[in-house]
Amino acid sequence: QVQLVESGGGLVQAGGSLRLSCAVSGRTFSNYAMGWFRQAPGKEHRFVAAISWNGRSTYYEDSVQGRFTISRDNAKNTVYLEMNSLKPEDTAVYYCAKHRGPRESTYSYQYDYWGQGTEVTVSS
Repeated sequence: QVQLVESGGGLVQAGGSLRLSCAVSGRTFSNYAMGWFRQAPGKEHRFVAAISWNGRSTYYEDSVQGRFTISRDNAKNTVYLEMNSLKPEDTAVYYCAKHRGPRESTYSYQYDYWGQGTEVTVSS
């Protein structure tokens, strides 16, 4: 069974930074792309960023492009989301997810395992 555990969320002022981590166990982590999604209060689940199995390819939702950076350490079975220049509209529960294959994508149905989420609150 694959398990994903996020950490690093919290309360931060607008303009600040946070680094989310997602530790993965139970499968060969390095074979699969990974993604981050978020769900703001009262809104639908949305794609944030994704990274390919070897970390050479990444993709970002437009509103976070240039502010967020996804990375991975296959030796540590961990994927990260570095978030800079945070805005109040970034407030959400952030989820990491394991892709079914090695290439990243934006579609949530292509991810088969999900973490429990970590809450990020950005105050104005």
